[in-house]
Amino acid sequence: MSQVKHFLSIAFILLSTSIFAQQDLKASYNYGKSVAVFGGSVSVIPASDIAKEMWKEKLGMTITNYGVGGAGFSSLQGKSLQQQVNEAGVFDIYILWASTNDYTNNREIGSYTDFTEFDDFDKEKLVTQAGGINYCIKKIYEINPNAQIYFFTSSKAFNDRGAYDPFAENGMVEHVNMQKQICQLHGIPYLDQFTLGGYNVYNKDLYYTDPIHMNEDGYKKIGELQVAFLAFPD
Repeated sequence: MSQVKHFLSIAFILLSTSIFAQQDLKASYNYGKSVAVFGGSVSVIPASDIAKEMWKEKLGMTITNYGVGGAGFSSLQGKSLQQQVNEAGVFDIYILWASTNDYTNNREIGSYTDFTEFDDFDKEKLVTQAGGINYCIKKIYEINPNAQIYFFTSSKAFNDRGAYDPFAENGMVEHVNMQKQICQLHGIPYLDQFTLGGYNVYNKDLYYTDPIHMNEDGYKKIGELQVAFLAFPD
């Protein structure tokens, strides 16, 4: 009998914890919002649905994905995020999910002032990663002045040392730092997936299917981080 009571007590605690967690997330300003996602293959491959399903389940979000494999922010990089944003409608939230493509294809990083009021919106700067990010932000606010924009930085990759070593010269961290710098300019909350993702040379085989793309376990891991960020980004 005491064992039954013990089991029921544990079950009650677990149920209470689960209900509390759900109620806690429902308190999020972003609960139930419509979301548009822009990015490269890391935001659109089938395994990435694991993370987006977590947004739906935990935060009640409805999601429209504009991402295209091979895309980057530079206008030179695939069906760029600039092109993707041009096709977007009105949503509550717009997520710019940075890929590794600008880095792996040697697109110029640029300056945080590229395609801003500081250079009179110089269209020649749209070829840089920075110019592309600034274009996307400007365009989104033209589509929806009340938009909430969030930024997911590039995650680590393992195709070369610079893709995961934050101290490597000319490494991807320089692209990531520029991503964060532009977010700071515009007051846009960002999730630093490069630093906080928790991927490294010791566990990459658990979470990656190839040097760049995560598997389902990898997206579950990053999805938990994304849910926490989207629930309470401030």
